[in-house]
Amino acid sequence: MRAETSVSSSRSRLLVTYRAVPIPTCRAPDPDTRRPDYVPPPGACDAHCHIFGPGSVYPYAPGRKYTPPDAPLERFRELQATLGLERAVLVNASCHGADNTVILDAIAQSGGRYRGVANVDGSLDDRALERLHDGGIRGVRFNFVKHLGGTPDMNVFHRVVNQIRTLGWHVVLHFDAGDLLEFSTLLDELPVPFIIDHMGRVPTGDGLQQRPFRLLLETARRDNCWVKICGAERISTAGPPFTDAVPFAQALLEVCPDRTLWGTDWPHPNINKHMPNDGDLVDLIPLFVPDPTLRQKVLVDNPHRLYGFGG
Repeated sequence: MRAETSVSSSRSRLLVTYRAVPIPTCRAPDPDTRRPDYVPPPGACDAHCHIFGPGSVYPYAPGRKYTPPDAPLERFRELQATLGLERAVLVNASCHGADNTVILDAIAQSGGRYRGVANVDGSLDDRALERLHDGGIRGVRFNFVKHLGGTPDMNVFHRVVNQIRTLGWHVVLHFDAGDLLEFSTLLDELPVPFIIDHMGRVPTGDGLQQRPFRLLLETARRDNCWVKICGAERISTAGPPFTDAVPFAQALLEVCPDRTLWGTDWPHPNINKHMPNDGDLVDLIPLFVPDPTLRQKVLVDNPHRLYGFGG
């Protein structure tokens, strides 16, 4: 809500009125997913994707920053079949708030093929977190990006990080490029494994020598740092087919091949300019990772080791 004020001279009384600020609606993903030319290996994992609603069953949070079009489990299953992917890490997006039911239900129906990353607000005790673990959750995510609300409550952040240590979970950090500079000390002190989303959202147009990316490469050398070489459509300056992201992915792979993940980010919330076709994103994989042995590691071995997929 946005407050508007006016003062009545006759009564010297402050009058406050409110006008609702509309919640922006996201674009829908490309409905015609192209079958990619590249065929992923058996057991390949989409390590960053979302399930949205349907809102009639899994309501969106009242305080959300955006409203997504419904992108339910049934549609996601169709997407995976087209792309040739078998496993997934479902990241509960901020539009569902701290209610993780939508991904817990999807995990429960996956036969061990899905794991999840939850949103939590600091209100959960250890037993509640254990129940999330039993439901397939293996990490928590915090958004720092400004269009999603900016820096979270850091007291909550540190309390949750300390809680998840005993569960063997990790924390996923969604940063803008500049945040890598601002929060470098925070990364130094994290006592759990952490993942940097979307190659740090560094704009490709600023080049491989830009300070945020150099810092990301330094950070990625740490034993507890993982990175996701996804989000090419978010960092690309050139636009489709987003090949200007290739050198960035390859530079990260040189630094931490055993701690690199890949994902689609379907259904691509808050994309304003170039909505990707997910078949095109899969066809970036052999450009990102030319070596087949390394592709097996990124798509299968690394996510299996971090998330412990099983029947």
